[in-house]
Amino acid sequence: MAKEDKRRKGDWEDLLDRFGEGFDEMRSRMDAILDDFMSGNLRDQSPLVYGFSMRLGPDGVPSIQEFGGTSPPTRTGEEGLQKEPLTDIFESEDKVTVIMELPGVERGDIKVDAGDRCLDLEVDDPERGFSRHLELPCEVLSDSAKASYKNGVLQVVLMRAPAEKRTKPVEVE
Repeated sequence: MAKEDKRRKGDWEDLLDRFGEGFDEMRSRMDAILDDFMSGNLRDQSPLVYGFSMRLGPDGVPSIQEFGGTSPPTRTGEEGLQKEPLTDIFESEDKVTVIMELPGVERGDIKVDAGDRCLDLEVDDPERGFSRHLELPCEVLSDSAKASYKNGVLQVVLMRAPAEKRTKPVEVE
């Protein structure tokens, strides 16, 4: 029995040692990042955001939408860094509402184009370059698009396109 207790204690010590090594590595990485920041070497990097949202559509089917940049932003000449804004899409029976966070952007710098099943956003500001091509969850009437911008939040409301009822004659035997 004493031999088993020694072995178990050894297993726990190994596990804790491995946790300790992981924390030591994480701490040294954080120290290196902090040193770079304090020396001014991180000036040109902007925060990267990546995530997803999941919600149930009106038909009860779950929908997963990714947001943010999956890779570091790229320089696009005079326009500065291009980033994807945090975006939410809400569906109802008659409309689709898209909400995008655009902090610090002037209303005149925002360009929105609506298609039958997509929405494109471009922000023309060298300091805050946002860009997003968004596939909508259903067909919409692009002419019905109405956009408002207040306190760094853009809201675009589009009416859903009426569902086409397609019928096919069935031969009765």
